Amino acid sequence: MKKLSGLYAITLDDALLPRLSALVNAALKGGVSFVQYRNKTASRPLRRAQAAELLRICRAAGAKLIINDDIWLAVEIGADGAHIGHDDAPGGSLTAARNALGSQRILGVSCYNDLDHAAKAAAAGADYLAFGSVFASRTKPNAAHAPLALLTEAKQRFNLPIVAIGGITLDNAPAVLAAGADLLAVASNLFDVMDIQSRAEAYGALFRPAAMPSTSHPLV
Repeated sequence: MKKLSGLYAITLDDALLPRLSALVNAALKGGVSFVQYRNKTASRPLRRAQAAELLRICRAAGAKLIINDDIWLAVEIGADGAHIGHDDAPGGSLTAARNALGSQRILGVSCYNDLDHAAKAAAAGADYLAFGSVFASRTKPNAAHAPLALLTEAKQRFNLPIVAIGGITLDNAPAVLAAGADLLAVASNLFDVMDIQSRAEAYGALFRPAAMPSTSHPLV
């Protein structure tokens, strides 16, 4: 069974489908096995076109595509799952989100720095819990701060994979993994570099057995 651990690539807002595909392809060549499609500025037709194309290239690479903030788009195109925040679940219900996705797709939930919300997400059937911003983030400069100690507490409390997001770089990633993260969600530090493939490979090396500080969880 494929494990839910490793580098979790988060796409940046991009209106050009060919460029976005090229960026994600480079990350996939570098060994990324989880991609989250996130575009806060695109129209609905563009979001659907981009998501469908990313699903095609992810499938070709044996990777999983998660759709940010849009349960129905994930279901419509047959993506591998969806990631939702506080306001993105149908009717505000995490249970409804779980039911809409079905049992075969991945449900990820943003828990920010809120362990009580994480407990609700876990009870509703989330497949992973995301915490952040762990460090200051250019993508979300006003995000709540989730310190490393919170990752450790979440790891101890919940029998689910833990995703760390926000300001993660190659320099601070080992400390994040040591604190308990199973996945490193990275956007600008992956897609804003000249050699995306090499950067992805460098992150991937952190998850090799000799470097891993923690045990990853199976994908449910």
